[in-house]
Amino acid sequence: GDKAAALAQLARAIEINPKATRAHMNLGDIHRLDGDYARAESNYRQAAQSEPSNFDAQFYHGLMLHALDRVREAIGAYLRALSIKPDDFLTTLNLASAYYQVSEARQALAFAEKAVRLNPQDGAARFTLGAVYADLDQHAKAVVEFQQAAELMELSPALLLSLGKSLGRLERWDEMRNALAQCVARPGGATAEAYERLGFAQFKSGRNEEAKAAFARALEINPQYFPALNGVGVCELNAWIKSDRNDQGAHDRGVAALRASIKINRDQPRILELLARYP
Repeated sequence: GDKAAALAQLARAIEINPKATRAHMNLGDIHRLDGDYARAESNYRQAAQSEPSNFDAQFYHGLMLHALDRVREAIGAYLRALSIKPDDFLTTLNLASAYYQVSEARQALAFAEKAVRLNPQDGAARFTLGAVYADLDQHAKAVVEFQQAAELMELSPALLLSLGKSLGRLERWDEMRNALAQCVARPGGATAEAYERLGFAQFKSGRNEEAKAAFARALEINPQYFPALNGVGVCELNAWIKSDRNDQGAHDRGVAALRASIKINRDQPRILELLARYP
């Protein structure tokens, strides 16, 4: 229990033998458990360099690089770890996540699928595979994995939002609405994005007023979230058209919302087209 003495003795061991892998690993473990990932990364790197065939050194070096958001370097360390233990589950899963984080979903796919084969009952592996499928526009497969993950792990806002978005891409509006309603009801789930997607699902289900309410809630959370402004604009214009174009107030509110969105992000050709069509 004397951490200071342990650190001193480990430092002394490394001074005597700079290639003492176990001493570097023990130092890394202490710093990692203390949350000092920068020091831990340095210790694990030295261990990996002094003993390249040491799986733990390569894996934990990758883990610390990942924690420090040095994701591409982490990929290299994970690959070195897998060259030593090709079927290690956690390394395989972390590598899939790392490739996904750097927007290389095709590279991530093989490792995400392998992680699920190695441990089919792991919810995080199912979630990761679902996210990769969604990124590759394979939403039917993504929904299956998200639903499997929901049975294996605690429902989180991130999982429900991902499920809802893929259900939307499949035009399964009622299921999308249900997933997103659960999302915004959970602690941490009431984000502008989640409410905007909920509004989209409501709109597609023919629930114009509920959609406007959801878009308005998104804008309360983040007034600059332009997709929600687009949602308000489309709902108001839809109400105007349904009134045989008599409800001028709905028209004006819709156009104002779309113009506000364009001020935030001008790169929206479809919104510019709507403004040109309904000036």
